[in-house]
Amino acid sequence: MNPVPEAEQPASTSHRSGYVAIIGRPNVGKSTLLNALMQQKLSIVTRKPQTTRQRVLGILSGDDYQIILLDTPGIIKPAYRMQEAMMADVKTSVADADIMVFMVDATFSNVDDVTLKYAGETPSILILNKIDKMSQEEVLPLAAAYSEAHPFHAVIPISALKGFNVDRVLNEIQALLPPGPPFYPKDQISEQPERFFISEIIREKIFLNYRKEVPYSTQVDIVAWEERSSEKDLIDAEIIVERDSQKGILIGKSGEALKKIGTQARADIEEFLGRGVFLRLFVKVRNDWRNNEGHLRSFGFTGV
Repeated sequence: MNPVPEAEQPASTSHRSGYVAIIGRPNVGKSTLLNALMQQKLSIVTRKPQTTRQRVLGILSGDDYQIILLDTPGIIKPAYRMQEAMMADVKTSVADADIMVFMVDATFSNVDDVTLKYAGETPSILILNKIDKMSQEEVLPLAAAYSEAHPFHAVIPISALKGFNVDRVLNEIQALLPPGPPFYPKDQISEQPERFFISEIIREKIFLNYRKEVPYSTQVDIVAWEERSSEKDLIDAEIIVERDSQKGILIGKSGEALKKIGTQARADIEEFLGRGVFLRLFVKVRNDWRNNEGHLRSFGFTGV
């Protein structure tokens, strides 16, 4: 599963490398933590649960270390085939991990037994996120309860959104990394293609602009990308929905809703790519695609 370390980039005996899986329930801040550790936006972030559907890989390199961060979908009980594939991604990430980072919402006072079911012999860190919303008196007993529940290497209260204590998370991960050479070139930040991140940017705008079931029933597929030296790049993206009624909602009156999504997404895509883009969005209906293994595989879901 892991790539072969680069033969042409041997590391000194003091170099450390490893895979770090970030797991937890939906909306606990896993994607926000990944972005904070990377100091750039790789994972899309919204207030809605289950925004992350496929694991996002971020590569964080220093002179004497390389951390491969795995942002995983939130742990849920699957209701349809796509969610089964999402949970397969979590299990794969756990199996790949040299270090486990368990992340919980500190505003919930009870120990998250569902997340801790994934705890095993792999060295692990517990992150208590969102402590900016509570007092120290509330955090201390919760930290003690988690320390009793599992022998974590460290229990760290943080605010991923505000960047508080994120540097300590990085230091603790570095301390647990096994010795070894880098798995990727030091200037590489992910193994996923640009098309994946472009589709995620568009999907983020859908989550931010629509309510109820529409965001959860959509998937984005980049169907064409023409890089043009003398003009803006031309990108065609299909937004897949499950019903005609959802198509109408996405497009909106006179196409205004879809145009808004395109305008917002294009700005972020241009920032991500560092060049101009002409983005065309199309909406297509594929009935019950979330339960169709063929559609799921074509969208990159590997656990089907």
